Amino acid sequence: MVPMSDSRGQGKILIVDDEWESPIVVAVRRKLESEGWRTLAVEPEAPWLLADEFETEALYAIEEEQPDGVLLDVRFGEHKDDRFKGLGILRKITERYPKLPVLMFTQYAQGPDRETAVRGSLKWDAPVDFIDKLASPEEVVLRLRRLIGNTPQVISIGSLIKLDIGAKLVYVEVDDESTMVNEIQGMKFEILRELATTWYRSPGELVPFSKLERYSEGEDARASLRVRIREIKDSLGAVLDMRFGAGDFIINVRDQGYRLVPLKV
Repeated sequence: MVPMSDSRGQGKILIVDDEWESPIVVAVRRKLESEGWRTLAVEPEAPWLLADEFETEALYAIEEEQPDGVLLDVRFGEHKDDRFKGLGILRKITERYPKLPVLMFTQYAQGPDRETAVRGSLKWDAPVDFIDKLASPEEVVLRLRRLIGNTPQVISIGSLIKLDIGAKLVYVEVDDESTMVNEIQGMKFEILRELATTWYRSPGELVPFSKLERYSEGEDARASLRVRIREIKDSLGAVLDMRFGAGDFIINVRDQGYRLVPLKV
């Protein structure tokens, strides 16, 4: 097993891919690491040995490392008989660890082999998903997050804003400098936390008023909520030296709730 770094912010992702050093896989690993995951890659001692050795090493790594999720390639090798070897590894993983999330990494998102790959990856009664190997690192990490279903202690909202959920602190990061936003505390922090955790699990998902109004006070809970969200925006804007409009960062969806949208830089 080859660890990419010693970061342990969120947990571990095990990568089982005979091209674990390829630019595609390295980009995914770097994205995972940037979000606080520790990544481990299976690397059999004999580089010419393929699926059987990867299967043995993968099962051993799962037992020893107890990862939070697995990124598993469908294809091992260039021979036509190796096109779906990863599905055999998947079967062994799901038999032994039926609750372990596995994201199948494959080049068969299109073409005649797509049905075989999708059917093979989804037939198991386990948290298994399927993604194109040419998908962006952001999409791969998003799908892993959804499969695993947990929320980290620190959430990065885009490249500028970071929430430390455990410490209940908000930071703005500009030019490698981190500034704590002291004004976002108490109920304002809880509102932002609710929005951020929902966005983290499912970007674009709306948080209904009913979930957010519990962090408000007074007879008109919705009006109070609106004021607190304006204050959150103003506090962040003061540190970032910018003015947040109605369509920036936290967006009101009429008669439904609010949606968080990371800032574009």
